[in-house]
Amino acid sequence: MAPCLARMTLVVVAMAVLSKTAEGKKDKMLYCSACRALADELNYSISRVDPKKTIHVGSFRLNPDGSLDDKKVPLARSETHLTELLEEVCNSMSDYGLHVDPDTKEKSYKRFAPRDSGGGDFPDLKHFQFDGPHGSESLKFACESIVEDYEDEIISLFTQGEDHVVDTLCSKLSGHCRSASSSRAEL
Repeated sequence: MAPCLARMTLVVVAMAVLSKTAEGKKDKMLYCSACRALADELNYSISRVDPKKTIHVGSFRLNPDGSLDDKKVPLARSETHLTELLEEVCNSMSDYGLHVDPDTKEKSYKRFAPRDSGGGDFPDLKHFQFDGPHGSESLKFACESIVEDYEDEIISLFTQGEDHVVDTLCSKLSGHCRSASSSRAEL
């Protein structure tokens, strides 16, 4: 009975070691780019909302005196609106491609598709590498992972109107990027 138990323990230990090795490390560049893209897309979506639009928040319960404790807040930075945006934001990762800086050869994912249908601001596509849907799928997966891991923090940062959301989220909270002072990757 003891040799069987020893073998079983050895198998369990081997499986644990192999699973840790197979898990590997997260690609820092991929996750940093996804985090920055996520913040950029949310900022853009928030900026597109009419600042006059408001939403009622509160308990909607009657107080003993018959009044309601309900207040209006701007829709753009409301928790409800941000939750809806977070459900869809990672779908826009297909508008990003792997960009190689021609001077430093540094790689990062950047937006290549214009946001408005009017054409407009096209980047120089010769510095982008398009790996087909696989490239944007890995960026989308990284984005979804960040949203899943930091949803509450993301909502809190955006409802407060934090000035340096990218730095706070991507450097301080998640650790996916170096701080902005040492690396300012513009999307």
